[in-house]
Amino acid sequence: MAQLDSLAIKDHLRDEQVFNSRLIVATAFSALFILLVISRLIYLQIINQQHYTTLSENNRVSIKPIQPIRGLIYDRNGVLLAENIPSFTLTLVPEHIKDIPELIKKLQKIITITPADIRRFKKRLKRKRRFEGVTLRYRLNEDEVARLSVKQFTLPGVEIRAELSRHYPLGELTAHALGYVSSISEKELQKVDASNYSGTSQIGKIGIEKKYESLLHGKIGLQKVETNASGRILRVLDRELPVPGKNLYLNIDIRLHAIAAKAFEGKTGSLVAIDPNNGSVLALTSFPSFDPNLFVNGIDTESYSRLKKSPDQPLFNRSIQGRYPPGSTIKPFVGLAGLELDIVKSKDDIDCSGYYLLKNDERRYRDWKKKGHAETDLTKAIVESCDVYFYDLALNLGIDSMYSYLSQFGFGKKTGIDLYGESAGLLPSREWKKRTRRLPWFPGETLITGIGQGFMLTTPLQLASATATLAVNGRHQRPQMIYAVEDPKIKILNLKPPKSLANVQILEQRNWDTIHQSMKDVVHSLHGTARSINRNLKYKIAGKTGTAQVQGIKQDEEYDEEKVPKKLRDHALFIAYAPADTPEIALALIVENGGHGGSVAAPIARKVIDAYLNTGTER
Repeated sequence: MAQLDSLAIKDHLRDEQVFNSRLIVATAFSALFILLVISRLIYLQIINQQHYTTLSENNRVSIKPIQPIRGLIYDRNGVLLAENIPSFTLTLVPEHIKDIPELIKKLQKIITITPADIRRFKKRLKRKRRFEGVTLRYRLNEDEVARLSVKQFTLPGVEIRAELSRHYPLGELTAHALGYVSSISEKELQKVDASNYSGTSQIGKIGIEKKYESLLHGKIGLQKVETNASGRILRVLDRELPVPGKNLYLNIDIRLHAIAAKAFEGKTGSLVAIDPNNGSVLALTSFPSFDPNLFVNGIDTESYSRLKKSPDQPLFNRSIQGRYPPGSTIKPFVGLAGLELDIVKSKDDIDCSGYYLLKNDERRYRDWKKKGHAETDLTKAIVESCDVYFYDLALNLGIDSMYSYLSQFGFGKKTGIDLYGESAGLLPSREWKKRTRRLPWFPGETLITGIGQGFMLTTPLQLASATATLAVNGRHQRPQMIYAVEDPKIKILNLKPPKSLANVQILEQRNWDTIHQSMKDVVHSLHGTARSINRNLKYKIAGKTGTAQVQGIKQDEEYDEEKVPKKLRDHALFIAYAPADTPEIALALIVENGGHGGSVAAPIARKVIDAYLNTGTER
């Protein structure tokens, strides 16, 4: 009975109406959703198809840079100075390694891995993705490669990779001239075309490597690769090969470097040699030197600290940055100024009693020869290096005339050599002292400037350039390291022409002839200060010795070399050109704390000149 009552009460019509209304709403929502999906598909597939196709392609395909081969560097005779050699590196792929520290400990039992190697590895690891290899050790030797290869199956994630690495086969002989390459820094990347260095990890730091970086580096290549979602390369789709860097030929004659290095063994100093006819730099040396190969793949902290803290400063390029008093090597230039400005005649003489006195001044400006040189004219003053003569000449010239004339030879200026970091030296003047010291110029300062002491400072390069200019009667050439650039593909040399500077004007050729003859007599006469090097000479050398004080000597003291600490002893200098009548080479050198120019510096010059003239060169 109750069941019948329940059936009677139920309203089927109402239920049907509710169902139908719900169905209509659901259908409307479904239709709207389908319409939205269709609209979105039309937008993606038709309206914006090109845009999303490009994005999809970029996700699948990426551009990877290919590092160009760095250009080679040769000396003037084709001797290879900088090369790229195959090098094996030990690389770890993190995604295949469970415990990197434990693996490194295992590798240390097989080959040498220093704490510095590990520190550099950890820095690189932070910048790489897990599937990319990270270098742990550079330049594995053959024995290390063999030992790793035998056990490589037990070392998952360890790879031995071959690549090209910069190498300087002559090491220390070329360090200061060539410089070196090393890891590129963020600061350096901002100064170059970043896109062209995207595949490059190294850049020239100093020397020729830095100066001609744009030529040596080349142009990167590109390869289009297909990658997966994590960036792993699946296959190479296309490739544009890199353009290798240009090869450079230098004016340097590496034989002269080798001879100078042997002669300087155990000594500190520099020798620079120039062809006076075109400014070609034949030798540019600084001693002691260092091995540039240490820097290529990152020098360890201990080795760098040892070089940096060495009292001999092997990293310091003395040839272009060292500033020294020229001492008596300045005397031929001062003598020429006296003749050309008609302050003195070649035969005018003075009495040298061993010291010079200024009017109303009790201070004695002493000569190196205690008893003096007696009656002395200009030639004798240069040959025997009489200080008193040049005190008197400098006073008569005056600092203003001396400054004006010597500046024509490049003293007090950068030579403009194609290297970075050159010092200008210092040619003092009345105006310079007033500007920098806020003091007037004193007559005594003129005297000591006349013998290359006091404020005056020169670099070995600057002194060599001035000597070269003197050798060829005032024709002033800019010192130049590079001889030619070669495209490695077509093997054609593009010669770099010499660059002339303003010549020194000649008023009377006989004045220059007097100086040339006097400098020849320095080497070839009986009383010349460099007569010790004329034995068995087959040609004539014109030269001038110099001895520059490092510390001053009081009026009542005498200089005793044996009692003076080595670092405070006089510098030994020598300038020369040869053959004297038709110069092919001019040079300047300094031996720091070496003592006398005639006995210490001149013999080194003789060896270098002999090698250059007797053997000859290809150009």
